[in-house]
Amino acid sequence: MNSKLATLLGTGTKRPLTGKLGMAVHGCAALVALAVVYTTTVVYIDLYVMTVVFLSAMLALLFLTVSAGPGARVDRPSMLDWLFVAASIAAGIYFFMESERIAERITLLFPLEMPDLIAASVLLVLTIEATRRTVGFGLTSVVLVFVAYNLLGHSLPGALGFREVSYNHFLDIMMFTSDGLFGVPLRVAATYAFLFVMFGTFLAKAGGADFFYDLSSAIAGQRVGGPAKIAVISSGLYGTMSGSPTSDVVTTGSVTIPIMQRLGYSKPLSGSVEVAASTGGSLLPPVMGSAAFIMAEYTGIEYRDIAIAGLVPALLYYLCVYTQVHLRSQKLGLRGLSKEETAPLGKTLKNGGLFILPLAALSMALLMGYSPTYVAAVATAVVLMVSAVRSSTRMGPRAIWDALAVTTLRMVSVVAACAAAGLVIGGISMTGLGSKFADLVFLLAGNSAFLALVISAVLAIILGMGMPTPSAFILAAVLVGPTLTAMDFSTLQTNMFILYFAVLSAMTPPVAVAAFAASAIADAKPLEIALGAVKLAVTAFIVPFAFVYGEGLLLEGGWTDIVVSCATAIVGVLFLSIAVEGYWRQRLAALPRIGFGIAGLLFITPSWWAVAAAIVCVAIAIVASPHLRPNGHNLPAA
Repeated sequence: MNSKLATLLGTGTKRPLTGKLGMAVHGCAALVALAVVYTTTVVYIDLYVMTVVFLSAMLALLFLTVSAGPGARVDRPSMLDWLFVAASIAAGIYFFMESERIAERITLLFPLEMPDLIAASVLLVLTIEATRRTVGFGLTSVVLVFVAYNLLGHSLPGALGFREVSYNHFLDIMMFTSDGLFGVPLRVAATYAFLFVMFGTFLAKAGGADFFYDLSSAIAGQRVGGPAKIAVISSGLYGTMSGSPTSDVVTTGSVTIPIMQRLGYSKPLSGSVEVAASTGGSLLPPVMGSAAFIMAEYTGIEYRDIAIAGLVPALLYYLCVYTQVHLRSQKLGLRGLSKEETAPLGKTLKNGGLFILPLAALSMALLMGYSPTYVAAVATAVVLMVSAVRSSTRMGPRAIWDALAVTTLRMVSVVAACAAAGLVIGGISMTGLGSKFADLVFLLAGNSAFLALVISAVLAIILGMGMPTPSAFILAAVLVGPTLTAMDFSTLQTNMFILYFAVLSAMTPPVAVAAFAASAIADAKPLEIALGAVKLAVTAFIVPFAFVYGEGLLLEGGWTDIVVSCATAIVGVLFLSIAVEGYWRQRLAALPRIGFGIAGLLFITPSWWAVAAAIVCVAIAIVASPHLRPNGHNLPAA
């Protein structure tokens, strides 16, 4: 019974398929990637039709490559898996063949035919099972609750009730329009999110990931706390391409965590550094992970504007992590790597400096206003051209084919999560729950915008526990976004705020999926790693409140406001880092720590009176610390 329950509630494991089946799956995955490239850059295909076919193909690959649960066999698919594969393909073929009729019919006016109901029901069940296998019972339970609410909620008393929705009505909205399963999240996954993942895959396959690690090592490896600083820089650079904190931890952490431990870092600390550094990659432009693409599609704000707005907050995040790593390393006496263990900067740039060009091309194309689809395609093409310069990095037909297949297989879990999010969003809009939830937030917060922000932040973190960032973001945006916008916060401020806390959920206890990934590498308890990561990235929980009360940190408004906001925020982050670590040249007593902490908060959320009060707090902290008086020194060089 326990094993059956574990299989039901647990996620599946990836199958390392070999032999003819492995080759066939690998080839099909590569063909799916080619089809996405072709339909997004070369020829126009109706978006509904493309999304249906894409989901069908991805579900088929998912059931072949992911087992039914922890106890299921992984050497080959079971008969049930093959049944799911056949059902996925059959449903996709049916929707494709009937796409012209579906496009011409009027929703809810023309009744669904029996084959429509069967195909839609099959696709609904397959999507829920795919979500359970890849994401787990957390998101799956949310989907099931919303499905039940749609079908049975009319019997609820009070404000939660609504007029009856029949099963046919439910399927009509969910499966035959772009408001449900085939809504914004899945459309994003099938287009430019897929292409940006492809860009990251090609860059890594060509040697770009190794270059960014070597570059980080050359810049910071020999400094105090060198290995941890390498993790901060390399994980940030890789994370902005992968868009997944968990993936980033597994990829870069497998290198950085053992090096940190070898040089004296404790097991929990090494894992915490990697988790904090990897989580921030999803906030770092120019890519920022799939959630930023969903934000662009959902809000109508150009992705370029989102990337520009996200630059300063992301840099403040990494300034906080880097500074705390530096101070912690000084406090613990942790040294850097030896000269022999790091590559010279000149040699690193000579061997791999060309890999900076794809990121430069991507950034320039975004600033010039090209669509995200075009930007990702151009950046990937530049990767291929750059890799061809040297024989050691050149990607031949086999390497390109492998990169295409890897891209598709990496997107499998993302597609399942996005499809599930579409079902929830459709259910929210169909029942009017979004407006009811907004009323609830207003009721709890009263007239306090700050309290409404706190509620929204907590909701985004709760939704993100055990749920991928894109799903957590879009659900929180639908539920509380309108509430914050009604409180005179701009659409950009509101959704950036929600995005931040959706991303931070990856390292926030008690779930902290990124910490669980790091625990296996660091051989430490996930909760210890998560708590350490939150401490290292404490600024990230404060900066969103700063940029919703002042747009300067999002590079919006007048230049004076922007410069003042950024300058004071930088000072605030430094003082807050000192307060959290309790160290500046030597350990600080309680009073100086409190003084620096209050000063940091006041600087990050500035007004002229706040800056004046912050200066007074700093003066008190310095007076209370003899080693920081005027004959002392400034912040130690990092």
